[in-house]
Amino acid sequence: MKKEMDEELMREYRFRRARRRQNQARLILVMMCTLVVLVLIMYCGTALYMKIRERGGENQAVEALTGNVVYSQEELDFQVAQAEARAVSEAEAAAETKIAEAVRSAEEQAQAALLDNIRTGISDGQTMLETLRPLYPEEMIVASGGQYHFVPINRSLRQSQLLQENVNVLESGEIQYMSGEEVISHKGIDVSKHQGDINWTEVAQDGVEFAFIRVASRGYGTGKLVEDNYFDQNVQGAQAAGIKTGVYIYSQAITEEEVLEEANLVLQKIAPYQLECPIVFDVERVSGANGRMNNITLEERTNLALLFCQTIEAAGYKPMIYHNTEMGAMMIDIAALEDYDKWFASYSETLYYPYEYKVWQYTQKGRVAGVKTEVDLNICVEPVWAE
Repeated sequence: MKKEMDEELMREYRFRRARRRQNQARLILVMMCTLVVLVLIMYCGTALYMKIRERGGENQAVEALTGNVVYSQEELDFQVAQAEARAVSEAEAAAETKIAEAVRSAEEQAQAALLDNIRTGISDGQTMLETLRPLYPEEMIVASGGQYHFVPINRSLRQSQLLQENVNVLESGEIQYMSGEEVISHKGIDVSKHQGDINWTEVAQDGVEFAFIRVASRGYGTGKLVEDNYFDQNVQGAQAAGIKTGVYIYSQAITEEEVLEEANLVLQKIAPYQLECPIVFDVERVSGANGRMNNITLEERTNLALLFCQTIEAAGYKPMIYHNTEMGAMMIDIAALEDYDKWFASYSETLYYPYEYKVWQYTQKGRVAGVKTEVDLNICVEPVWAE
């Protein structure tokens, strides 16, 4: 029994001794691992410290040598970006200043040139309109109501093909249109009762090829439609002399009923005759008086002209519209009436009106053999009659 106890005690002793050794070995291993970790921490910390110190030392050395602050790459990039932004901003400001100075200088030069041109034109005897018009090639300058109106030119409409260099003014004041040395224009007149009795044979001998005869006129105040009592006499005389003949009516219609009355009267009066030239709707603003047509709108005036032309056209005749610069630029919609030929009145040797027209009435103070009074003179380059 004792022997068994001794053996049991010995086994327990050996077990404890082995366990103690295992614990000691584990402790030694833990201590060694801890030491390794501490060494690594100390090494890394020392290396980091040395690097920081080395860099700090370099910065301090540079600062000591140059007196300048040394920045990190990130700080340098930020400062470079700021410097570039400041440079761009300063360059833009300088450029804007230069541009403003150039614009101001150009405006001052242009203004000086404009004033010089105006001064020169007026000194040469030109009117203000004649002086201003060449300075604004994309606008029509129209004198109306005591003001100058600047009206943009619509380049999408058919433009006049007449050239100033082809205009030839004779000593008599008569105007011809030339092609080289050849006269290619046709001479015409328009007449009413105001010319009285006309010797149409002498008119033809004076080179007149076409004539427009007034049918009637409407009073600009009363609105009364009055037939021209020389109409038949003039048509018959002109045609007998071989002059191509058309007719016109001076309108002051302000309603559709009135314009239809005018168109129907014209159709009635021309029925006995074979006319070669167009039937003309004469639309004018009354100057120096309160004409009844002056007070309607541009749209109303345009629609009345359209209605007249459509009525004449429906009856088998060729309509035409008579107007001047003011009417064509400001008082009718010339685009809406582009399908109809125009008879344009401008009492100047200078071509100015930009849009296409077939007949040019260039004076109301002309003189023609066979007519005792002054008479309107006209030319057309292309014949306005069927040949």
